[in-house]
Amino acid sequence: MPIDRPQIYDNHGRPIQYLRLAVTDRCNLRCFYCMPEEGIAYLPKKQLLTYEEMLRITSVLAGLGVRKVRITGGEPFVRHQLPNFLYQLADIEGIDEIAITTNGVLTQKYIPDLKKIGVKTINLSLDSLDRQRFYEITRRDEFPKVEACLYELLDAGFEVKLNAVVMEGRNIEDLIPLARLTEKYPVSVRFIEEMPFNGEGSHYPTLHWTYRRILEHLQTEFPDIQKQIDPLNSTAYHYQIPGFLGSIGIIAAFSRTFCGTCNRIRMTAQGTLKTCLYDDGVLNVRDLIRSGISDEALQQEFIRVFQKRPKDGYEAENNRQSLVHESMTTIGG
Repeated sequence: MPIDRPQIYDNHGRPIQYLRLAVTDRCNLRCFYCMPEEGIAYLPKKQLLTYEEMLRITSVLAGLGVRKVRITGGEPFVRHQLPNFLYQLADIEGIDEIAITTNGVLTQKYIPDLKKIGVKTINLSLDSLDRQRFYEITRRDEFPKVEACLYELLDAGFEVKLNAVVMEGRNIEDLIPLARLTEKYPVSVRFIEEMPFNGEGSHYPTLHWTYRRILEHLQTEFPDIQKQIDPLNSTAYHYQIPGFLGSIGIIAAFSRTFCGTCNRIRMTAQGTLKTCLYDDGVLNVRDLIRSGISDEALQQEFIRVFQKRPKDGYEAENNRQSLVHESMTTIGG
């Protein structure tokens, strides 16, 4: 018998079902499109949400209809005792799915824990299959660890999504080799438009590699690539090359074509709620919790801001108090 669960909707009729929860603002890579080479000024630990606070926030949101939680960072596995937190997160009533986004450098040894917890989907950030280009993009020589993690995740039966940011002059030669991974492996390779979240301010006045151009480039090598049905609330356009085991996704992250069905919210590591990737934060949840707010009052605060949600990323960006300048590692990927 199906369980009758509450479901909150925003002011545009979109359900709020999916929480992207950043557990840290720290990262062990220095990807140039995410942060400056010298890194960013990381927040003191006391300014970050504790695990107990994250569990409480998730429980309150589950009571409003959130069913899926994606753990992001920074790099999630940089944070101490993450698996213990994930075991507790999986016990929250109403949470049906936990997913992880990781760069794969530290992930491999935690694969048995992730299986026990019930994590099924792993998003692995990998912008190049070439060790030198990987180093130039990430400023760290960690490709062998990430490659080994990829194949162990596949062997362990995880649904693996490879996230590759498409960058002019950086990794265009990797698009076809990455797509070819789907021939022999049941992996979803997702090509993502570059965004201006590198911690230095908006510096992409023109986006050369739009989702349309990415598709056209793939079609030069795979002219029979076929469009697939996109799942509800999907951020990606889905494709498959006939005869290949895996699939391809193209995410219009900068063009923002998927906003009309967005069911996602973000909680930064410092406890700021973002109802859109492009807003500058709509609610300081950390301070509310530390002021002694009740669960019922916190729930009402969530409902209040959900009813003021911008219709798309362009409206959210226009409503900002300042230009986009933050690093993706402080937002939560």
